[in-house]
Amino acid sequence: MSAALQHGDRPEPLANGAVLFDVIDGSIVRITLNDRANKNTFSSELSIGLMQAFERVRANEAYKAVVMTGYDTYFCSGGTQQGLIALNDGKIRFTDNAVFSLPLSCPIPVVAAMQGHGIGGGFIFGLFADYVILARESIYNVNCMKYGFTPGFGSTLVLPERLGLPLASEILMTGRNYRGAELQQRGVPFPVVPRAQVLDHAIDLARNLAEKPRISLVLLKQHLNAKLNRELPAAVDAELRMHETTFHLPEVRRRIDEEFGC
Repeated sequence: MSAALQHGDRPEPLANGAVLFDVIDGSIVRITLNDRANKNTFSSELSIGLMQAFERVRANEAYKAVVMTGYDTYFCSGGTQQGLIALNDGKIRFTDNAVFSLPLSCPIPVVAAMQGHGIGGGFIFGLFADYVILARESIYNVNCMKYGFTPGFGSTLVLPERLGLPLASEILMTGRNYRGAELQQRGVPFPVVPRAQVLDHAIDLARNLAEKPRISLVLLKQHLNAKLNRELPAAVDAELRMHETTFHLPEVRRRIDEEFGC
């Protein structure tokens, strides 16, 4: 039996099964993004389930580490068609659904086991974790500029912070797809392993973390993320200002419609 499946409780479905919640070894929470109907885009069900899951983590001091993962070839696929159209129409802002920073605000360490594709805001969501593990076969991108609007979700801060400015600038500007194997060749500072090994690798890391006192993990996470937490509000405000110009362009709506086959 794989390390990932040992000692886990029966997964509990949240938000009609869009998120699964279970506990490994009594102190490691596994949060599985499982919105198969929407391919793990940020549907209302997935967003509600993630908020419920992280609230449970925050409320239970027995937990010492979190592992986030997806299903099959999907980790998290970013914005829904309806969400992008609402942003284009000016009806909402990306900060209305602030799930992207849940891993950062979680008091205990979070490991993003990104076994499947991480698209747009879904990739950024994973990068807000304390530790990231990528799959060689999967695709990762921040595809906002492909649609013609500037990036959001704090990506202009967290991507350079995690990957360095040259690679982050390329990813943000081009909006193109990168396989995990290519990112490994480009020197990303994360483990990049075959998809079948991602979750086991993450569970092993979480078990190592869970050997430590919880208060020590909490305090060290706060210290290590102090700069990111301090700078995130200003970065998000700047992204929102750019969106006021770029998201409402007619070309953006045309590209959204073309991408989703409207």
